[in-house]
Amino acid sequence: MARFVPDPDGSRTETVCVPCGAHPGHVCEGEGFTGTNSRHCVNSASPGFEPALATGGQGADPSAPGRAIFAGGCFWGMQQHFHAHPGVIRTTVGYTGGVEPDPSYEMVCSGSTDYAEAIEVVFDPAVTSFTDLARLFFEIHDPTQKDGQGPDRGRQYRSAVFYTDESQRIEAERLIGILRGRGYGVVTEVVPAERFWPAEEYHQDHYAKTGGISFCHIRKHRFGDRTAAEFGPDVKNDLKDSRGRGC
Repeated sequence: MARFVPDPDGSRTETVCVPCGAHPGHVCEGEGFTGTNSRHCVNSASPGFEPALATGGQGADPSAPGRAIFAGGCFWGMQQHFHAHPGVIRTTVGYTGGVEPDPSYEMVCSGSTDYAEAIEVVFDPAVTSFTDLARLFFEIHDPTQKDGQGPDRGRQYRSAVFYTDESQRIEAERLIGILRGRGYGVVTEVVPAERFWPAEEYHQDHYAKTGGISFCHIRKHRFGDRTAAEFGPDVKNDLKDSRGRGC
């Protein structure tokens, strides 16, 4: 992740690494050397290159990795479920939906920002889809609880889909319509994706590091079109106790 700072010479913009403050290069605009009229001069040893993510829209590459962002309570439990889902390339927990730059966990927990604890999911569209991920999202948290999840209360724990393109918005609202038709008073917000800020390293893959299991996010059979056997043992057990469990 980088931020851009105007260079004192007035003709270039410095590229500055947000996590470490390093200065790997410059961005030069308005030179007319490229089709985009923008040139990036970066130390070749600095960046790590990854495939461009699919963002939808006309001309989008359907084979490019997709990206989805969800908020549904404590991001530790969310990550445990999404990380295990087939077709997911990587997951990152973090913050989105607020205004202040470089939010910290302490800032978000203070309730003084509008950030939500969220998860960014990068996935292989040849294996899974936004629909599959959104269904998982709606079944691993309680979408009827406003500004909280289980014992965790506050705006930062709200239920939200941060859509990256119009097709994601339409699909999220379609799934919400199905759930409401089944009697669920869904309060999930469907809003445009904003900048996603990765959380501190100690929050990443929390349960994988500690060996724990999330009791705030237990998958529930909400859509009614699949059997418990398709979800795995944890969901079979959960279906026997629809009361759920707290953290």
